[in-house]
Amino acid sequence: MSNLRIFFFSPRRLGFHILLAIGVVVVVCVIVLFVLDIYTRHGTEVVMPDFIGKDSQELLKKEDIAKDYIIVVSDYLYDRKTPPGTVLKQDPHVGEMVKKGRKVYLTVASNTPPKVPMPQLQDISLRQAEIMLKAIGLVLAPVIYKPSPYENVVLEQLYKGRIILPGAEISVGETITLVVGKDTDDLPLENENETIE
Repeated sequence: MSNLRIFFFSPRRLGFHILLAIGVVVVVCVIVLFVLDIYTRHGTEVVMPDFIGKDSQELLKKEDIAKDYIIVVSDYLYDRKTPPGTVLKQDPHVGEMVKKGRKVYLTVASNTPPKVPMPQLQDISLRQAEIMLKAIGLVLAPVIYKPSPYENVVLEQLYKGRIILPGAEISVGETITLVVGKDTDDLPLENENETIE
């Protein structure tokens, strides 16, 4: 027993240094866990509120929201039915449990529609042209039919009454009129149209 005491408790022995190292490791672990608990704000989670449909500028000004969240506008999307500045999406999602001080990323309605290149619709079917317009966010106006041996094929593409060439930049949401062939003799002939490049 006395040999064991000398081995462990004498400062010049290996056992003393082993015990000292274990003690230091335990103290450091306790301190690290304590600091991490404070840093990660364990137990201070809150339910993510619903910001969708609200004005992003108003959210940024509210002090009660700034106290719990960091609001970040991360993206803009154009939606012609939604007022500019309105929140369209949020991350984290509504109802999720998040820690206070969490960044909330918002996608907000833009007031400027993006531009898209006008596709080549001439010489393709009306159905295919309609699908292509819808895919890039353009609106098909009522179709104008013109006598032609090419039944249901697009003969001209018009924007505001003028021919618009493929590749011309046009805002999403704009309306395009298509002149389509109809194999009949009693449709009136259309006048020639100006061209938009």
